[in-house]
Amino acid sequence: MAAELVETSRLWARVVARIEPEWVEPLAGHLVNRGYSEPHWDAKRGSAMALERVTLYGLPLVAARPVTLGRIDPVLARELFIAHALVEGEWQTHHKFFHANRQLLADAEELERRARRRGIVADDAALFAFYDQRVPADVTSTRHFDSWWKKARHAQPDLLTMSPADLVGPAAEEVSPQDYPDRWGELPLTYEFEPGEPDDGVSADIPLASLNQVTSEEFSWQVPGLRTELVTELIRTLPKRLRTMFVPAPDIARDVLSRLDPGHGDLLRALAAELSRMSGQPVTAADLNLTKLPPHLRVKFRVTEADKVLAEGHDLDALRRDLRPMLHARLAYAAADLTRTGLRRWDFDSLPREFVRGQVRAYPALKDAGDTVEIALFETRAQAAEAMRIGNRKLLLIEVPSGARSVASRLPTSAKLAMSRHPYPSASAEIDDCGAAAADEIIAENGGPAWDADAFAKLLEAARMSLRVKTADVVSTAARVLGEANPVEARLDQLTPASPMAEAADDMRAQLAGLIYQGFISDIGARRLPDLVRYLRGIAYRLDKASAAIGRDLDRMDAVHRVSDDYDQLLIELGPDARYREDVKAIRWMIEELRMSLFAQSLGAAIPVSEQRILAALMRLR
Repeated sequence: MAAELVETSRLWARVVARIEPEWVEPLAGHLVNRGYSEPHWDAKRGSAMALERVTLYGLPLVAARPVTLGRIDPVLARELFIAHALVEGEWQTHHKFFHANRQLLADAEELERRARRRGIVADDAALFAFYDQRVPADVTSTRHFDSWWKKARHAQPDLLTMSPADLVGPAAEEVSPQDYPDRWGELPLTYEFEPGEPDDGVSADIPLASLNQVTSEEFSWQVPGLRTELVTELIRTLPKRLRTMFVPAPDIARDVLSRLDPGHGDLLRALAAELSRMSGQPVTAADLNLTKLPPHLRVKFRVTEADKVLAEGHDLDALRRDLRPMLHARLAYAAADLTRTGLRRWDFDSLPREFVRGQVRAYPALKDAGDTVEIALFETRAQAAEAMRIGNRKLLLIEVPSGARSVASRLPTSAKLAMSRHPYPSASAEIDDCGAAAADEIIAENGGPAWDADAFAKLLEAARMSLRVKTADVVSTAARVLGEANPVEARLDQLTPASPMAEAADDMRAQLAGLIYQGFISDIGARRLPDLVRYLRGIAYRLDKASAAIGRDLDRMDAVHRVSDDYDQLLIELGPDARYREDVKAIRWMIEELRMSLFAQSLGAAIPVSEQRILAALMRLR
């Protein structure tokens, strides 16, 4: 502010005093212009704000001063309060309704994520409308809200508390929370909806100690909410010759699932069986290609120990193989007071069928350790049961010699010559295997393997009475089997790759290799060993007849290969424990009887058998 302006050579201001721009606004309020911009929510202040600009004759006095929007535009301020504080949750408060509503919304959004679809939860507009109908028009900030709600909550405590119905979106009726469980049995599940990312889909966390207690079969069904999509995509992975019979795939998937029993057995086998029934064409689990599925449709497994992820992937069996040494060490440590080595007699009371300690669950059994027996832990009941049978056998033979060598020494010369040509590493191994087969027969006749001292004592008594006699029978039968096998092998060796019978000869060699191999005597067992004589004569009969009608022989061979291939696939599907199952072994012998029926009709099959009967038996196992 200048008192005087003097102009000489230049313009001069005299008697000058500084003034502050802030003085102008209160003194000249009737002259200034005010403008407002950038309305926004300020969570820290708990109020809607705007930026104020003040000018005097175009001269800016205030450039961007934050001011409360409620005194300028209360309608907009209230909208911002509801949208940001109540709907979007940009508010630090202890009001119970607010936190209950946020949790309810989080649960609903989690269901959207699990179901991998939008529209389950009501949108922001619906949430805004909920609060807009209930909050008074003069509530424009958290301070105003607190004052109003302090009185209103006593009259209507649930006025602002949402119910699930208030959060229902247009797609809510199509999704059920029960279809996306938090746990699979005792295992926690997590869901991610991030296509293209490694964790996209459903993941199951499995403690290392529990790795032997879960199977890939149970997880093959996926969670119920993704099951229909899974089956749809599996149908689309079928080879084209089969895929065209199942369209439209989503409708077929829903129809198939209505007739399946989820959680029982393996999905691939059950689905293949049902598709076979629907179409009349054989569909196998191998036709359904898991590798072509979108990654989110396959459960991901994370094996953990002490909150650390040891390994992860979609193939549970591969994870189990990779971590088996670590798992065995974990089991051995947990059961250090149970496991034993160097046993040569049953000097303990009983063996539990199951061992449980904390998260560790395993199956104890006797284990053949060469010259002695051990008490070891196994991952599955089937493995323990098979080990127990062989462990009982070894302990029995340690205490009661089979006398197999003495029997073999008294065989006729022809039988000795037959026994001399064998697949075993030594003659003593062959003779010992005869004693093992005889011991197995005694165990089977007396109710199976012993699990306590009294039961084993009964096995010992039975072995002392009849083991030598049974061993003599096994040695005699083994000599007859090898007496039939040796000339058949010699005749097959004479057929060259250029022979018209070369393909049939390869099939017979494969059959012979499946009958006569190292350990075949105890594997096949004393009861079934005599059947091998008939099967080997059947191969000899086929050798006599095949050359005269090689085309018909090959057609019959194709029928055998169809069921054999299906059987081999079933073994893969059922997993490594399948080889211990009697119902699975029975089909293997049905295939041998089918060969007798097709190639050696005059010798005949021991049971009624056909390709259709075997396929039906395979279907039942699936």
